[in-house]
Amino acid sequence: MERTTCCVVGGGPAGMVLGLLLARAGVQVTVLEKHGDFLRDFRGDTVHPTTLQLLDDLGLAERFEQIPQSRITKLQLPLGPDGSLFTMGDFSLLKIKYNYIAMVPQWDLLDMLAEEGKAEPTFSLRMNTEATELVREGGRVRGVRYRTASGETGELRADITVACDGRKSFVRDLPELELHDFPTPMDVRWFRLPRQEGDPDGLLGLFRKRSFQVLIDRRDYFQVASIIHKGSDAEGRSGPVEEFNAQLRREIPWLGDRELVRSWDDVKLLHVTLDRLRSWHVPGLLCIGDAAHAMSPVGGVGINLAVQDAVAAARHLARPLREGRLRRRHVVAIQRRRWLTTVLIQGFQRMIHEKVVGPALRGEIDLSGSARLPLPVRAVSRLPFLRRFPPYLLAYGAVRERPPRESLRGSALRGA
Repeated sequence: MERTTCCVVGGGPAGMVLGLLLARAGVQVTVLEKHGDFLRDFRGDTVHPTTLQLLDDLGLAERFEQIPQSRITKLQLPLGPDGSLFTMGDFSLLKIKYNYIAMVPQWDLLDMLAEEGKAEPTFSLRMNTEATELVREGGRVRGVRYRTASGETGELRADITVACDGRKSFVRDLPELELHDFPTPMDVRWFRLPRQEGDPDGLLGLFRKRSFQVLIDRRDYFQVASIIHKGSDAEGRSGPVEEFNAQLRREIPWLGDRELVRSWDDVKLLHVTLDRLRSWHVPGLLCIGDAAHAMSPVGGVGINLAVQDAVAAARHLARPLREGRLRRRHVVAIQRRRWLTTVLIQGFQRMIHEKVVGPALRGEIDLSGSARLPLPVRAVSRLPFLRRFPPYLLAYGAVRERPPRESLRGSALRGA
């Protein structure tokens, strides 16, 4: 039997940020990550303004700048027969220091956070270690049982266990948490397309009748999200990949004759879910990030919402854990603090599902023609000041979270 103060299950963005913040605040923290590295493709790579400001506050802005990245300032849609680009949202209109989205491979961000964490004496990252079961005694979670990649098993006791291991977290099966699921009309195929000089830049949404593509400019290639009817992927894969490429050329004419997808193995499927736990906690256990609320890929907000959860959790937990006086009210306050932002953003995503994605997949919307535009597009076209709203919501949610003072560095510490 081993012991730590805080056991963090999952080494994704939420888990690594929480572990780093708590360790800098003097809390003994152990992060369990079931994989041997962070190299998984097509994860959330969007780093929004709140996360960029957090990295600045932690003294990591200069190091983050050294990671290869592209920047997105506009959310654009091609409208009408000529495909003229219409700006739905413009981050540059926000009067903030980081008024853009940085597109960074998630493994580079996690490697950076891991290295920073290892510099703290109270931080421990255990790779190839999967939490398999909660330890529950006296009506309280006391830690987890784990299994390593080599087959070794053990038990790690903790004052609090924080589940940051995503929408497939085993703790979500606890009946006390009450999972509430919302229907979604889509799944997403992720793949890459080559980018050439003169191609559109930024974040580009392409609507055609019964077709919906999102192209994310990654400098030397496009990361593409192809929106499909939920449950229809297997049928589409039954044909040769050449048919898929031919469809892409019809829908994105400026791709020309460049080589596209080589094999169906290069096309990854994301089963889209949108849900949240009614309660994010039981005594001794807290869920944050996708473990508490699985997000749709609409807006690419999942990573940033999870990071803000981690910041709020660290701010509420750091002192009570360090001083050995953690109480239930400290954990309850975290969900109370993050609930409104979660509900607002999921409500925005549900509206986009209902008013845009669903109708587009049913063939009711064709932005390349003269059909009536969806209500959100009509509103922004008539009231240009609304172009600030989507970026602001994606950047901040309802509130911006502040890290514990002990975790700050440089100018952020002097100004705190």
